[in-house]
Amino acid sequence: MSWKEKLLFATVPWLGAQLIRGLYYSMRVEFLGEEGVRELWERGENVILAFWHEQTLMMAKSYRGPGAKLLISQSKDGELLAKAMTHFGYEAIRGSSSRGGRSAFKEMLSISKEPFDLALTPDGPRGPRRELKDGVVQLARLGGRAVVPLAFCCNRGHRFSSWDRFLLPYPFARAVYRYGEPVYFDKDAGVADFRDRLAKAMMTNLRAAEKHLEAYGLPAV
Repeated sequence: MSWKEKLLFATVPWLGAQLIRGLYYSMRVEFLGEEGVRELWERGENVILAFWHEQTLMMAKSYRGPGAKLLISQSKDGELLAKAMTHFGYEAIRGSSSRGGRSAFKEMLSISKEPFDLALTPDGPRGPRRELKDGVVQLARLGGRAVVPLAFCCNRGHRFSSWDRFLLPYPFARAVYRYGEPVYFDKDAGVADFRDRLAKAMMTNLRAAEKHLEAYGLPAV
C-alpha cells in the first residue's frame, strides 16, 4: 500500500463518520414503524435489515437495536465504508454479489445463528437500482429470519448521477427513517413469491416514508 493510500484510509473514514454525524444532528429526524421491529427484538428475534443502496450514507444512524453486522463490498470504496462504520460500533462482513459473495454469504448464514441483526443493500453493489439480488432471498430462506425493510428519505439533498442515484442529504433537511413490516420466507410459496413480496414491501415502505414528508408539504428528494 502506498503512502497516499495509507493516508486515504487513515483520514477519509474518520472524516466520513464526522460528516454523517454532522448531517444527522443538523437535520430534523423522525423514526417511524420502529415499534414493529422492537417487538421482534423483545421476543429475542434477530432480523435482516434491507435498504436500497442509494440510502447507505445515513443508515449508520438508523439503527437503535441490540447489535448489527453489515455486509459491505470488498472494493476500495467498501473498505473506506467499512472503516467508517467502525466509528459507529458496527462490524463489517466483507463481500458482495460481484466479489467475495460466496464466503460473505456463508459468514452471514453462520451469523444468523448468533444474536446479531444483519444489514445489507439487496440491490448493491452495482445494481440494477432497486432490484433484489439473490443474496437476501437465500439468506432469509436458509437462515429463517424475517427481512425488515428500512428506508431513509429527506426533503433537501443531492442525487448523484451514479447507477443508484446516491443520496447526499443537505444540512438542516427534514428526514424520515421508516421500518416496514417484517417479511418471512414461506417454504410452501417458494422463492419467487418471497422475492415479489419483499420487493413490494420495500417500495411500499419507502413510499410511506415519502408520503410522511409530503404531509408537511415537503416532497422527498
